[in-house]
Amino acid sequence: MTSTPEVTADGALTGPPEPRKKNAMDRFIDSIEWIAAFFVGIVALNTFIAVFMRKFFAVTIPDYYNVGQFMLGVLIFWGIAATSYRGSHITVDLVWANATPKYQRWIDVFATLVLLFVVTVQTYTLFDKVVDTYNSGLVTMDLQLPVWPFFLLSWIGDGAAVLLIAIRTYRLVMHPEEMHEPKIKTAE
Repeated sequence: MTSTPEVTADGALTGPPEPRKKNAMDRFIDSIEWIAAFFVGIVALNTFIAVFMRKFFAVTIPDYYNVGQFMLGVLIFWGIAATSYRGSHITVDLVWANATPKYQRWIDVFATLVLLFVVTVQTYTLFDKVVDTYNSGLVTMDLQLPVWPFFLLSWIGDGAAVLLIAIRTYRLVMHPEEMHEPKIKTAE
């Protein structure tokens, strides 16, 4: 949709606002979201190829199920990273919806701090799982692929979530004008 320019009372032409220039932090946030989207594509491609090969050629790809399971885990952690910054995932909060903008911001800051604490603890404990899996030498059944790289990718995604939640917290407290969230109509 394009908007047509309008003429103001002083004769100046107005049009759609210029797109906002992205700084390094915005580009970092976008790159995390692209990585998460890439892992969605990998999981979908793995599933599609496995089903296609089994249906039309009666061939099973070695370790497709194990790789699919581990990649789904990777996808979940990178998905947490992608959704934790935006705050545009599905939420139901009647208290927030009925609060004034000032209190909505305080609720957002508190909720983001709680999320930051929880995901930081999760990231810490997941690192132990990466180390334990590496030390155990666990491999997949068919191709003998080491399992620890999948856990490491998950841990990196969880670490990215901590960084994005920290960025969100900083912006909510120090620069709320930099938060680009969809406006939600309050409950009536």
